[in-house]
Amino acid sequence: MKIIAVIPARYASTRFPAKLMQDLGGKTVITRTYQAAVGTGLFDDVFVVTDSDIIFKEVEVNGGKAIMSSKEHESGSDRIAEAVEHLDVDIVVNVQGDEPFINKEPLADVLEVFKSDAAHEIDLASLMYEIREWEDIENPNNVKVIVDQKGFALYFSRSVIPYPRDKEAGVRYFKHVGIYAFRKHALLDFYRLPMRSLEASEKLEQLRYLEYGKKIRMVHTSHMGIGIDTPEDLEKARGLIEK
Repeated sequence: MKIIAVIPARYASTRFPAKLMQDLGGKTVITRTYQAAVGTGLFDDVFVVTDSDIIFKEVEVNGGKAIMSSKEHESGSDRIAEAVEHLDVDIVVNVQGDEPFINKEPLADVLEVFKSDAAHEIDLASLMYEIREWEDIENPNNVKVIVDQKGFALYFSRSVIPYPRDKEAGVRYFKHVGIYAFRKHALLDFYRLPMRSLEASEKLEQLRYLEYGKKIRMVHTSHMGIGIDTPEDLEKARGLIEK
């Protein structure tokens, strides 16, 4: 089973433009992320896929592998699908370009579900993290997921799911952690199928997979990634590097 990591990397960012090219302890954020992905030893190959000449050159000059997108894309999955369409690969892992502190353990846990899936029942695998503070549960920027008894995703939402009509029912709330591992065919199906109403409403690409009947196996993790979404996040990351 051939497994690769693909890091979708846009230069433009609504909240923090050019964040992937910011200095983080003597290296850019994207270079640190690429090197961290390679350093896990989990992948047969690692690529950055980008729409930016600046990022493309940054990756290559530091010894990495980059693929230039030829089209405009609405989601990271679309960008990755274009990049891997003609590659000989079985499993594709989406690594976020703004998370340079990659932890090997949760990635290995996600990949393990495919290694034990002899029936090829799983189309995608992803991570979820339990959240307990009501402020976090209500925050629409925290995407929540509910699963069935086998750990397959039933729905993702920015809203509170399930609604706590009975607060004594013992419901646990899980935040979706945006690391995905795809079977290549599922990723290409996503690329070729049109967006439907649930995805359009919530602005969550994972809902397209559910709307078309794909099975997403969720894996519980206690590790939360450290993403760089704002200049304040970058300063925190620099503090970690200095330690």
